[in-house]
Amino acid sequence: MNVTAYKLMRRDRQGQLHPLFIDRASVIPEGEWLECGTHPRKGYAVRTGWHACQTPHAPHLMRRDGSMMPGRVWVKVWLRNATLYDRPESQGGAWYLATHMRVVEVL
Repeated sequence: MNVTAYKLMRRDRQGQLHPLFIDRASVIPEGEWLECGTHPRKGYAVRTGWHACQTPHAPHLMRRDGSMMPGRVWVKVWLRNATLYDRPESQGGAWYLATHMRVVEVL
């Protein structure tokens, strides 16, 4: 399945995009198809693939008052070979897990 989805990312002082937690040092360019990798990290479930939400909504990644932490931005992405996984509403509802991702725009 190929879909449009939304991903919360970190933007550094130079304006570059990075994943929030897993493989957080990598730079995510806009407009390029990227293949997923597997990057095990202690304390996190190993899920090979790009994670993204159906809507720009992820309460578990926000502050208690619902605001976003500084440096975080929502990006609209296109996903290839995406599978939908049910997650609790507190985690934004269903997540996509995809083999390829392309950042379309920063929201």
